[in-house]
Amino acid sequence: MKIVVYGICKNEEKFARRWMQSMSEADEVIVLDTGSDDQTVSFLREAGAKVVTEEISPWRFDTARNRSLDLVPEDADICVCTDLDEVFQPGWRKLLEDAWEEGCSQASYRYTWNFTAQGQEGIVFWIEKIHARHGFRWVHPVHEVLQWGGEGMPGKTITVNGLQLNHHPDPHKSRGQYLPLLELSVKEAPHDDRNMHYLGREYLYKGRWDDCIRTLKHHLLMPEATWKDERAASMRYIARACKQKKERETAKNWYLQAIAEAPHLREAYMELAWTVYEEEEWEGVLYFTGCALKIAQRPKTYISESFAWGSLIHDLRSIAFDRLGLYEKGLAEAKKALELEPENERLQKNIEIMKKKKNP
Repeated sequence: MKIVVYGICKNEEKFARRWMQSMSEADEVIVLDTGSDDQTVSFLREAGAKVVTEEISPWRFDTARNRSLDLVPEDADICVCTDLDEVFQPGWRKLLEDAWEEGCSQASYRYTWNFTAQGQEGIVFWIEKIHARHGFRWVHPVHEVLQWGGEGMPGKTITVNGLQLNHHPDPHKSRGQYLPLLELSVKEAPHDDRNMHYLGREYLYKGRWDDCIRTLKHHLLMPEATWKDERAASMRYIARACKQKKERETAKNWYLQAIAEAPHLREAYMELAWTVYEEEEWEGVLYFTGCALKIAQRPKTYISESFAWGSLIHDLRSIAFDRLGLYEKGLAEAKKALELEPENERLQKNIEIMKKKKNP
């Protein structure tokens, strides 16, 4: 079985050697460099990658990825698309070979998109960027996805348990190109609900509150927007924008709508818990965090955000119990929070304070 890794890059010398070491289990590594002026290309070639340099103008991620895919030999059995700031855990090839079956065309595997400052996993979901050599093309100028364009129907997608890809991005890398590319993407495919959602989220990141609200309300009205997880996320982002506009009651209503849309997700409960925490509504904090705690299994989608699965839930509950004079319960929750974030000095101090209140 011939496995080929392919990717695109520009000025990623800090990641090149680490990436090549991680990808060394493949038979070949193919890279399209789109204009590096540092040591990226030389580092990659020294480590054994086949590198082609080519300018992509106007810049689009799907064009670049398709060009890199074109460089993959026709006799490859499996293509593995990764970026240079990503790293597989060792042994990934055997896991993939053992799982790959005749008639399948894609593989789904676990992806950690970011890590907390304490080194814990942040956003985790499952992706499908491993695929058969023929029949697939990348689409959309940004947030590009694989689309089947071959004859007939694609083969089945397998799940590769144990295959783990970790993302360690450069925190200083600009997202400046994302917004215009997302606006272009929506213009090209106005009925694509996924891109409409991403555009509204990008307006949120840019602090364009009214554009965020307008775009995400449009997303919610689209007939194609049927995935409840993403719909609930749009509602939460609208709520965040409303909070920034000092429209707190409207924000709380949107959080409640998000809960009704996807009651199986923690995020809306947690954001509403934080909102009432800011208003010192301690019983509300306990109610909404309690609802969140009933959701014990973290979903596999990108919608799952780290704040809902870390120490925050117990941190908020500990403070709420403390303010209500229930010091023993507050101390128990504070200890749970510290177990999840043992280096947090504020949590450590909170425990000491609560111990004194419990035993004056």
